[in-house]
Formats: sequence, C-alpha cells, structure tokens
Amino acid sequence: MLEALLWGLAAASSLAIGAAIGVLRPWPDRVIGAVLAFGAGALISSVSIELALEGQREARGLTPVAIGLAVGAVAFFLGDAAVDRLAERRAAAGTAGVGTAGAGTALALGAFLDGVPENAVLGIGLSRGEGVSIALVVAIFISNLPEAMGSASELLKAGVDRRRIVLGWAAVAVTTALTAPLGFLVADTLGREFIGVANGFAAGALLVLLATTMAPEAREKVGRPAGLATVLGFALAVALSTSS
Repeated sequence: MLEALLWGLAAASSLAIGAAIGVLRPWPDRVIGAVLAFGAGALISSVSIELALEGQREARGLTPVAIGLAVGAVAFFLGDAAVDRLAERRAAAGTAGVGTAGAGTALALGAFLDGVPENAVLGIGLSRGEGVSIALVVAIFISNLPEAMGSASELLKAGVDRRRIVLGWAAVAVTTALTAPLGFLVADTLGREFIGVANGFAAGALLVLLATTMAPEAREKVGRPAGLATVLGFALAVALSTSS
C-alpha cells in the first residue's frame, strides 16, 4: 500500500509543481495559451491510450468504458455549470477577473475528476502484482503539469492569492494521490468492469474539459499556433506511453 501511495504522489506532484510555476510571475497570454495547447495534446493521448484503450482491455469490452464516459462527461458538465453560475453571481456583485477565475476553476475540476479514477486504477494494478510503468507515470506527470500551470495563472490574473492557489492545487494533488492506496486496498472486491468504468469516467471528464475549456482558451490566447502546440504535446505523450 505504501508503494501505491508513493507512486500516486509521484504522478500527482506535478499538479502542485505546475501551480507553483503558474503563480511564480504573471505569464503572458501567449505563453499560457501555448502551455494549455500542449497540455491538451498530452491529455488527448491520455484519453486515447491510457484510459479508453486500457479500459477496454481490462474490462474486455467497450460497454463499461462507454458507461464511464457518459457518467464522467455529465459529472464534469454539471460541475462546470456550477462554476459558471458562481462566476455569474460574482459578476453581478461586481467582482473583477470573473472570466479567468472560471477557466482556472474548470481546469482544477477536470484535474480532480481525472486524477481520482486514474490513481485508483494505478493502485489496483499494484495490488494485482502488475507493477508500475515508469513511462506511464511520466506521461501522467507531463499531462498534469500544463493543466495546473494554466489554471494557476488564470486564477492569479483573477486576483486570487498566490498562497491560496498553491495550497488548493496541493490539496487536489494529495486527494487524487490518496486514491492510489485506496484502489490497492479495495482491488480484491472490484472486478475488471470497474476499471473499465473508472477509466471511462476519467476520459469523459477530460473530453468535456478539452472541448469546453482548454482548446478554446488556448486558441484565444495564442491563436493559430495552438494547433501545432497541441500536436507536439500529443506526440510526446504518445511516445512516452508506447515506450513502456
């Protein structure tokens, strides 16, 4: 179980690191746009390979993955809608920086909904004696980093205190990491179908995040080069994932 916790912390630590980089200084919009586009490409790889394909392989079928996709997509959609409603109330109250705060919070929500099932599956694999792929942990680490950096930068522009941003992302990192030992403990009571559903849930949440927040924000901030940055992120993540 300790090994599962350590690997979970290793994979999730990039969330806190990315947040620290994001609040280090006010980054130009073009830099944040490029970071978000690169992260979007890495997450597309994660959705395609680590989540959808691995979920299908574990569950020995697409149905559990499809169920998870639907539930994860709806969960993020509802959570994001709640963030938007909060932003609208803040706007009505005359609070500055509402738009950027909403984007930053949406990214944090996506990281949480993705990280919890992803780390749980990591712990389940360790419990079964399958070991951990270093390439997979590195791929997760790299895909998390720009997501947290982009969110932290947006929240900083919205006027949120630096310490509050970093502590908030550290809390997300620790919470998601703790699901790795939890997955290790309950692995014996869970079937392969659960892993398929968990992977699908993370994939569904990420797909909605990519379509509604990361891609539009990246395009708005960096313009046409966002497409090239996305491909670079995808290519690097695929290379890391397939090298295991």
